[in-house]
Amino acid sequence: MSTFSPSAPDTDPTSQVPPDNPLTTKEGWHHFVGHEPVPPRLLTAGERAALIPQEQMHVDERRREYHAALPMVNTPVIRKVTATSRLLIQLNRNQISARRGVILSGASGTGKTTALTQLGRAHELAVRKRHPHDRNRLPVVYVTVPPAATPKMLAMEFARFFGLTFPSRANITDVVDAVCATAAHVHVDLVLVDEIHNLTLTTRSGAEASDQLKYFAERLPATFAYAGMDVESNGLFAGTRGRQIAGRFVVVPATPFAHITAEDQETWRALVGTLESTLRLHNHTSGTLTGLSEYLFHRTGGMIGSLSQLVRGAAVLAIQDESERITEDLLEIVPVDYAAEQSEKRTAPAKPSARRRRVA
Repeated sequence: MSTFSPSAPDTDPTSQVPPDNPLTTKEGWHHFVGHEPVPPRLLTAGERAALIPQEQMHVDERRREYHAALPMVNTPVIRKVTATSRLLIQLNRNQISARRGVILSGASGTGKTTALTQLGRAHELAVRKRHPHDRNRLPVVYVTVPPAATPKMLAMEFARFFGLTFPSRANITDVVDAVCATAAHVHVDLVLVDEIHNLTLTTRSGAEASDQLKYFAERLPATFAYAGMDVESNGLFAGTRGRQIAGRFVVVPATPFAHITAEDQETWRALVGTLESTLRLHNHTSGTLTGLSEYLFHRTGGMIGSLSQLVRGAAVLAIQDESERITEDLLEIVPVDYAAEQSEKRTAPAKPSARRRRVA
């Protein structure tokens, strides 16, 4: 008789965030900061043989869920933005105005949002460690800039994070004052603003939204960190407002990994190896994925987002088809984004016209 229990410690009641609590709410952010994925234990052949079908399905489903959201890899971009921001937080601590900030800029798929949120998570965990008994402290705010943002739309994003509600007749001054009072009460000292490229300084609404963000930066004793797509070429530093932003923010570029020098190749190989070490597959031999590092580079264009999708997808399929290992043939049937596909066409070596492929 099997001793496996579906309600054993592999079920985490906080592992699922309700759909109405995204990262841009304090509840969703709190879950993100506090949730640490626990790798499932691989059962022995004897333990697996003893499971009834329903138990086997439960075990495999948990492993699929784990691989669908593999633990974060500490990339050079994450390390750079975290080190830079930590220094700026220290320097800004006693500044009354003109605080310095950081902008993470790069193409889609280079890990900007991941780096921004990992910065916030690392900072909040450090603050919690320093203030273990302060339950009201909320040191980090995470918001995104909506498309065609107006000043009030932007202010409402801050209010939504805190869970503040207002009557329809409330004006922007009411919203901003409430946001600033709440932020001061919970000791916010790091503000993360994603999708900053949605601020277009060449339009009136975009310029006014930029002014609103600057006003928040003046009123809140916090360090501001932005992330957006190619902000240098999207006009964020143009004109008088842009020059002021350029004079206060350090730009950290988020670029695809290179594969030219031996050092580039070793850095990429180490990244693949780190991802491989997180796998929980019964028949996968360590080093197999690292041996495919060049293939993985050409397949993804050196984009961390595409690499993550490819490896996670292959791991899920390996459990699904019961092969329990990742091979090049299996990787071939995992879809990647259009940018990665185009990069592969430009850089990958020619493939045989007839290629055997695994069927999931």
